[in-house]
Amino acid sequence: MQLTVLIAAFAAVSVSASPSWLPGNNQVVVNEDFKVPGDNPLYFCSDPKDYIAQITKVDLSPNPPLPGKTLSIKASGDVTEDIEEGSKIHITVKYGLITLINQDADFCETVQKADLQCPIKKGDLSVTKDVDIPKEVPPGTYHVLADVYTKDNKKITCLTSTIAFRR
Repeated sequence: MQLTVLIAAFAAVSVSASPSWLPGNNQVVVNEDFKVPGDNPLYFCSDPKDYIAQITKVDLSPNPPLPGKTLSIKASGDVTEDIEEGSKIHITVKYGLITLINQDADFCETVQKADLQCPIKKGDLSVTKDVDIPKEVPPGTYHVLADVYTKDNKKITCLTSTIAFRR
């Protein structure tokens, strides 16, 4: 989860129709046109042309992330307008068919984990962060959705990923 939170905070295959966390929609449809550039397992939820955070590249090392290892994240892009206090992030994490997390969080509090502060000003933005992945992560497939929007419900970014942890 922290990986996607940090990437989404940077604003971060496609989710068709509505996000999987809405009632009645538990199907994620992958569209390769919406792959986030770089060495990562991330996809935009829909065409990112109207997102406030125009993510140009995200590199993860190692990719895929490994339990018990440090994950290095390097992300870059452009913010097309200031991101103010009051912005929200909706996070969904599923382990197979089981929903582990389905919650809203304050975006500005969340981006502090990536050493960013609100307001995030319009312009170029680069984030480099190391995250320790716990070695206790249960093996299996995790589906993550991070949907980020302003207090006025303008889309900052929306990212989705599927990560499989093996023994």
